[in-house]
Amino acid sequence: MNSPLATDLGVRRLLLAAGLAPSVHNTQPWRFGVADDLMELRADPDRRLRVSDPRGRSQQVSCGAALLNVRLAVRQSSYLPLVTAHPDPGRPNLLATVRVRPDGPPSEQERRLYAAVAVRRTNREPFDGERVPPPVLVELRAAAACEGARLVPLNEARSADLLEYVALAEDELAKDRGYRAEVAAWTIRGPRFDGMPGYVRGPRCAGDPAPTRELGRQVPAVPFEKHPQLAVLTTAGDTPADWLRAGQALQRVLLTATLHGISASFLNQPLDLRDMRHRTDPHHRRGHPQMIIRLGYGLAVPRAPRRPPAELLDGHH
Repeated sequence: MNSPLATDLGVRRLLLAAGLAPSVHNTQPWRFGVADDLMELRADPDRRLRVSDPRGRSQQVSCGAALLNVRLAVRQSSYLPLVTAHPDPGRPNLLATVRVRPDGPPSEQERRLYAAVAVRRTNREPFDGERVPPPVLVELRAAAACEGARLVPLNEARSADLLEYVALAEDELAKDRGYRAEVAAWTIRGPRFDGMPGYVRGPRCAGDPAPTRELGRQVPAVPFEKHPQLAVLTTAGDTPADWLRAGQALQRVLLTATLHGISASFLNQPLDLRDMRHRTDPHHRRGHPQMIIRLGYGLAVPRAPRRPPAELLDGHH
């Protein structure tokens, strides 16, 4: 079988998978370069959230999720992706390179995870309140560990405490004019291939604290699950390499969740506030928080818009 980087069709398959990754405010902040047997993953500086993501952490987590999808797509061609992270400090937008070499066929798990790439959605709708079973949480934790990160599921009491903290952070962010303008820029109406149109933002929550972000929705408020189930994704460090690792771990967790029919959305307001204020986390044995995830069982939702694969490619193949 030909290398997935050897043909236009093979490259398109990789780009299509990459573009289906989740990203902060659906900014899709990645670009790719392809030459011979090498693919470069690059951060797109024009899609960086300058106010809420001054360090570029959220952007690199997003790009890490796209990288995991590329790795899974490479495996479908019976090739092995060889990833080098941050190979050139002189090129800050170059996040990773992927080389490929022939290998055996993908495992059944790799095939299933790849199939889940097109099915996974971010679900901001109410969940039914059923708890994720402990054996499934074990699988989700193993998925994060496979990528060098840690998933910390919270019990009901700790989830409630964190949700209060999320609400406080949301209130603080709402006072920042630049932050409000940045969110508005990615939630505008009209036909586009990125951002968050109304049909993916979900309803407003009738209760308080809300287990969703405030995204300028004007629709009627509805009840959400009484006890949202939260989990925190952490990494040992808080460097750009850790952020990229967190993104790959996040996507493996989300795809594994998808295979079990579990929905997920994100409550990263405290992390945004931390980054905006240029604060660092105190040392904690469970690592540095990179994502706050709400898990549960919800109805099917539409996918957010996606950019055409050709738009993700720098130069020509």
